[in-house]
Amino acid sequence: MALFTGKGDDGTTKVFDCDQRISKNSAMAEALGALDEVNSFLGVCKIQSKEQNYYVGIEYPSFEHIVHTLQEGLFVVQAELAGADKTIKEERVKDMEDWINAAEKEMPPITTFFISGGTDLATSFDIARTLARRAERRVVEVNDVGERKIGKQTLAFLNRLSSVLYALARLSNHKFGIKESAPKYN
Repeated sequence: MALFTGKGDDGTTKVFDCDQRISKNSAMAEALGALDEVNSFLGVCKIQSKEQNYYVGIEYPSFEHIVHTLQEGLFVVQAELAGADKTIKEERVKDMEDWINAAEKEMPPITTFFISGGTDLATSFDIARTLARRAERRVVEVNDVGERKIGKQTLAFLNRLSSVLYALARLSNHKFGIKESAPKYN
């Protein structure tokens, strides 16, 4: 299989369930691209997580396992968005909520916004979080304009994704002994 076909040289692409080609600038292409961006950047987070070997709570998996599971979920979202008969299952969203709750039990409560930074891993999770929010906005746009109906659990998964990444950023700093820094707004 060749890495290129040349069919998109005119600025169009094709999705799973459509015989027509669509503009690479369409809401659908933007959403698929944004999901690909966050998934690719999560690869960086996964490698950094493996090096740190952190865990979320005693009975919960490693950061590396969590990130890999999130990446698998993003492939399901991309497949659904492209028209495949796939959608995120409720259990996957529940797992994400469990990871967030376990992380929150290990850290002081949130009382303010925090300035990103600390460990390399925390910073990477913060970047992934912002990419995830952008991807969520793009998928919601596709849903809102009626290009594709997105499942309720898929929308919940995308909403929880940034929360999981925020929790992992905070927890990686916490496990490394780095205190969070609040903005001064002056």
